[in-house]
Amino acid sequence: MTYYPPVSFHFNVEFSGITAQEFDMQFQSVSGLTAELDVEELAEGGENRFKHTLPVKSKYSNLVLKRGIVIDSKLIDWCKKAIEDFEFKPIDLTIKLLNENHEPLLSWSVANAIPVKWEVDEFNAMESKVMMESLELKYNYFKVIK
Repeated sequence: MTYYPPVSFHFNVEFSGITAQEFDMQFQSVSGLTAELDVEELAEGGENRFKHTLPVKSKYSNLVLKRGIVIDSKLIDWCKKAIEDFEFKPIDLTIKLLNENHEPLLSWSVANAIPVKWEVDEFNAMESKVMMESLELKYNYFKVIK
């Protein structure tokens, strides 16, 4: 049997604690599922050929979600409360890669996300395109769920 990798365009994002409005689960793109390991180099006395490398901690980049702007979005209300009113309520979210039957193939569980940036595209009378918004989230960590 030949294996074909799944397509990256069929996915959704579910936010726990936020009303499951269908348009709050759909995004054009999601980026930032990146994990890195910070390391520290340690020189050993008398050993000049190399330094020992020791793991220190895991580091995760910010999650960036982009979509066409949504009017009356519970997700953006949550974001605005944090940015405008300084009321932070960390939430968990799940990014699901879906198959042709809309069933999850693989999921990423993101813990304790808070909004750190909300951006709306520029207004430009010379272009005919969808008005986009992007939401940037800081989170503690993510886990892959099979």
